[in-house]
Amino acid sequence: MKILITGGAGFIGSNCVRHIIQTTEHSVLNMDALTYAGNRHSLSDIEDNPRYAFAQVDICDAELVEATMQAFQPDWIMHLAAESHVDRSIDGPGAFIQTNVIGTFNMLQSALSYWKSLPSQVSGLKSQPSQESFRFLHVSTDEVYGSLGETGLFTETTPYDPHSPYSASKASSDHLVRAWADTYGLPVLITNCSNNYGPFQFPEKLIPVVLLKALRGEAIPVYGKGINIRDWLYVGDHADALYTVLSKGQTGETYNIGGYNERKNIDIVQLLCELLDEFKPREDGKSYNEQITFVTDRPGHDLRYAIDASKIKDDLGWSPKQDHTSGFRKTVEWYLANHEWTQQILDGSYKLERLGKES
Repeated sequence: MKILITGGAGFIGSNCVRHIIQTTEHSVLNMDALTYAGNRHSLSDIEDNPRYAFAQVDICDAELVEATMQAFQPDWIMHLAAESHVDRSIDGPGAFIQTNVIGTFNMLQSALSYWKSLPSQVSGLKSQPSQESFRFLHVSTDEVYGSLGETGLFTETTPYDPHSPYSASKASSDHLVRAWADTYGLPVLITNCSNNYGPFQFPEKLIPVVLLKALRGEAIPVYGKGINIRDWLYVGDHADALYTVLSKGQTGETYNIGGYNERKNIDIVQLLCELLDEFKPREDGKSYNEQITFVTDRPGHDLRYAIDASKIKDDLGWSPKQDHTSGFRKTVEWYLANHEWTQQILDGSYKLERLGKES
């Protein structure tokens, strides 16, 4: 199969691209705009693989999206490209509307046009895309469901109740995808995942922020009292789940993907500090926990997210491989071993290199 992946230079996208290249025989076109969170260094280990190709395309550019899709002729599309940081959406919601709503609209329109152009049946030509084999996977978030109380889980039928510009834009994109399926018959799938963590995560999210600030001897900020609860999903498990849905899922269906790993934010921060105490102790012998500081909570901060992932387990046989601590150990070890990758982002040099290549 030929798989078009949008946002493949981002955190989840780069892990998905690598997973598919390393575990299957499929070919991948990584279509990414290389905004601030896009980093081709995240895929340097597979950049020379003959089954991998990169195209710098902004999904907000409708004409270029359609031209790229028609040229590549994908069997499957995995749509991950999105603005995803809640704090950024509060400060500048416009970019989230453009990318997550208008960009998804462009992807759907181009996919619909392309799908209609495919033959309805293919006889003896397995390498040729067809309408029957085509599928469009839209990757979304559990934040569209809003906030849970102390009990309960998000299911695929939980009513939408987004509370931030980010989650509202993703909810809108989910509705567009379902509308294109119901109105035009486009064969789509939707996934809603819990909080991801792991290698190659841009250093503005909670876990890399904690690790990098701890290692620099800086205060480790925790919103409010740190009691907000998230279901933590290792990105490698998520990549495996996405490929499982793309290859085996029933078109028209939604699948929730979770890690079965509910933790309070403060508990996660303390766990990371303890792992750093183990792997790279402070020179003064004190614990990194002493650097934790509580800061003013952000507006509209949902209390608790938790995923019921029984559908993807029962229907497709997927469940996370990492347990409550193993994924975090892998993540801390990766960041300690990949200082150069994070340093290029922190000092901005990854942007300069990208600009040089573009010119």
